[in-house]
Amino acid sequence: MKNRFVLILILSIIVLGAGGFLYFSNGPSADVMYRMDKVTRGDLQVVVTATGTLSAVRTVQVGTQVSGTIAKLYADFNSIVKKGQVVALIDPTFLEASVKDAQANLQRAKAQANESKRAFNRAKTLLGKGLTSQADYDAAITAYESNSAAQKQAQAQLDRAEINLRYATIKAPIDGVVISRAVDVGQTVAASLSAPTIFTIANDLTKMQVQANVDEADIGKVQVGQEVKFTVDAYAEQPFQGVVSQIRLASVTVQNVVNYTVIIDVPNPELNLMPGMTATVTILVTKKENVLRVPTVALRFQPPAEQIEVRKDSSSQQDDSSRTERRRQFAQRMQEGGGSQPSRQGGGERAMARLWVQGKNKKLTAILIRPGILDGTFTEIVRGHVEEGQEIVVGVLTQKPTTTATPLSPMGGGGRQRF
Repeated sequence: MKNRFVLILILSIIVLGAGGFLYFSNGPSADVMYRMDKVTRGDLQVVVTATGTLSAVRTVQVGTQVSGTIAKLYADFNSIVKKGQVVALIDPTFLEASVKDAQANLQRAKAQANESKRAFNRAKTLLGKGLTSQADYDAAITAYESNSAAQKQAQAQLDRAEINLRYATIKAPIDGVVISRAVDVGQTVAASLSAPTIFTIANDLTKMQVQANVDEADIGKVQVGQEVKFTVDAYAEQPFQGVVSQIRLASVTVQNVVNYTVIIDVPNPELNLMPGMTATVTILVTKKENVLRVPTVALRFQPPAEQIEVRKDSSSQQDDSSRTERRRQFAQRMQEGGGSQPSRQGGGERAMARLWVQGKNKKLTAILIRPGILDGTFTEIVRGHVEEGQEIVVGVLTQKPTTTATPLSPMGGGGRQRF
C-alpha cells in the first residue's frame, strides 16, 4: 500500500512538471528575446562619396608652330619659369635660309617695280606729246601695277619667314612649374595640323583642384559652396579640405554608369599634393548637431502580429481581432512601400514611422515618430514621444524552440514547434 502511494505521488509530480514545462515554454512571450538599443543624442552628417584626380587649376601645353630639330632646352622637369622666358630653341638653320631667300625675292620685286614705274612715267610723257599710242600707255600701267603687287607679296613672304624664325625660340606663356617634358635635344618635331607638345606648365601648384566623378543618383545633393574632405594614398592619415566650385553639366558614361564631373578647389600651401594623385572625396551635404537619433535598423523592424499589445476596450473581441489585423496589414504595407523607414539619404522631414518598445508584459507597443536625415547608421527624430536613453527594439535576438516531444506525448500530438 505504501509503495503504491509513493508511485502515485511520483507520477503526479511528473505530470505537474510536464504541464508546467509546456505552459511556460509555450507561453506567448517567453519564447522571443529582442535585441534592444537606446535613443541617443549626437551629431548626424549626410555625405556623398566619390573619387577624383588632382590637377592644377591652370595647365598650359607649350608646343611649336614650326618643324625642326630641338637644338637646346632651357627647362626641365620641376623647373620654375616666368612668362616670356626662353625654354627651348629649334635649330634655326633652315629658317634663317628661308629669311635670306625671302629678302632676295623682295629685292628682285623692288627692282622690277622700279623699272615698271620708270617705264610708266615715260609712256605718260610720250602720250602727252602724242608720241606713243594709248595701247602702249595701258600696257605700261598694267606692268607697273603688277610689279607693285609682286613687291607686296615678296614683303609678306619675308614677314612670314621672319615670324617662323622667331617661332624657333620657344618661350613660356605663363608663370609656373614645368610638370612634363615630352622632347629631348636632337629630337625632330613636325608641326602639321596640330602643334606637338614640348612642355606642360602648371600655373600655380599652391592652388589645385579635384575633378571628382559623382554618380547620377547623388548629383542632385551636390551644390556649389559645399565643404569637402578628401584623402590621398600618399598621406592616408591626413585629411585635406576643399570647396565645391563647379558642377559640370556634361555627363560622362563609363560602363553604362552615368557620372558628372564636380570641380573642387583645394588650397595646397605646403605643396604636398601633386597633379595626378587619386583623391577619395567626401562631400558634406547636411550636418546637424546634438539631435535625437535612433539606429536606422529600428525603423525597419516589424514584429509578428501576436507579439503586438492589443488594448482592450468596450468593443467585442471580434472588433479587437479586426483592428489587430488592420494594424498588421498597415504595418506590412508601410514596410513594403518604404513608409516605415527612410528610403534614401538627405535632409528634410519624411513620412511618419514607428518605433517599438517592450512593455512589462513582454508585449510590444508602437511609438509614432517623424524621421529626419539619416547617415546610413542613425536616423534623426524630428518629432515623437521618445526620450534620450529610452530603450527600443531593433530586432529579434533569439527565439526558444519548444520541442513537441513530452513524457506523455512522445512525438508531439499536443505540442507545437515555435521559432
